[in-house]
Amino acid sequence: MSIRPRTHATPWTLRRSIAIGLVLGLAYGHLYLHAQVVDRILAVVDGGPITQSDVAAAIRLRLVRPAPGGDPVSSVLDRLIERHLMLAEVERYAPPEPAEAAVERRLGEIRSQVGPLLEPTLQQTGLSADQLRRHLRDDLRIDTYLQQRFGAIVPSEPDILQYYRTHAADFPQTAFDQAHDRALAALVAERRAATIGEWVAGLRRRANINVLPRRPDEVPVPGSGPPSGNHFEDADFRAREIL
Repeated sequence: MSIRPRTHATPWTLRRSIAIGLVLGLAYGHLYLHAQVVDRILAVVDGGPITQSDVAAAIRLRLVRPAPGGDPVSSVLDRLIERHLMLAEVERYAPPEPAEAAVERRLGEIRSQVGPLLEPTLQQTGLSADQLRRHLRDDLRIDTYLQQRFGAIVPSEPDILQYYRTHAADFPQTAFDQAHDRALAALVAERRAATIGEWVAGLRRRANINVLPRRPDEVPVPGSGPPSGNHFEDADFRAREIL
């Protein structure tokens, strides 16, 4: 009967085993954590999160128009924060539901703009077709609410004339009588936008908004990337660098 000699682990062997165990543990831990991180929260508005995929979908599906130049992610995130606040007001007053045909019309506009990238974009951002329709339906509900609340803006004739004179460059070689309707529409749009802006600013002051900080390398340099001449494509290019 043979007896195998007992072996003793040397200090070097113990250190090597411990090092291997630590490396494997960190590697598997990293993979586990990576698998758990599905999305990133960029802001929380009155307890409701706005995620990185929300911003990506808004840019790539042309749901929100980013401000020209600068950081499209910050711009679109700011718009989504305001949309969240406006939608909360809409839910309080419950305007009429939009017609299904209006929702399909909006969806058709997105299909024509995005083309074959629609389905891949939905998959990449985790957005289903039903969720997209719900988003478009809510956009229409917001439009209806704003029209009901801020639609009755009727400037006086002296105000229209003053606008025409102040913005003469917008009406080159055009008499006031001929430019009257265009000047009226522009003045109404300007005042409506200002009124809605004041209203939204009030909503923001009363809301609990927490925008999470981003690392410096996540903020694109203004003007970086090849310009395409298309505002949305340029914003999408800059956003893809960090999303």
